[in-house]
Amino acid sequence: MSISALSGSSAAAIGLSGMRAAQLRLDTSAHNVANAQTPGFQRQTVTQTAQPGLGGVDAQTGLEPEAASAAGADFGHLAEDLVAQRMSVYSFAANLRTVETQDRVLGALLDTKA
Repeated sequence: MSISALSGSSAAAIGLSGMRAAQLRLDTSAHNVANAQTPGFQRQTVTQTAQPGLGGVDAQTGLEPEAASAAGADFGHLAEDLVAQRMSVYSFAANLRTVETQDRVLGALLDTKA
């Protein structure tokens, strides 16, 4: 199933946007852990916003303000990043189930119509 073939408000499109957001959160927290002791490093954050008209979410990365980054220097945010990684994995799996469920429902519907 191609992403372009999905309507914006279908369950699959909503699930795919959630999967993309979860992947971005996972990548961002991994980046923060990997670079925690790099001199001058500024942590990245992910901002998610709902897309009410289209369904799903939009996720974008940004930089954490320097004051907040300095307050948790080195591995001060390690626990937060590790929890974010685990939450991202669970979120990805939940959104994948949404896509799989729509696929099964559509398959059953097509079987019934055929």
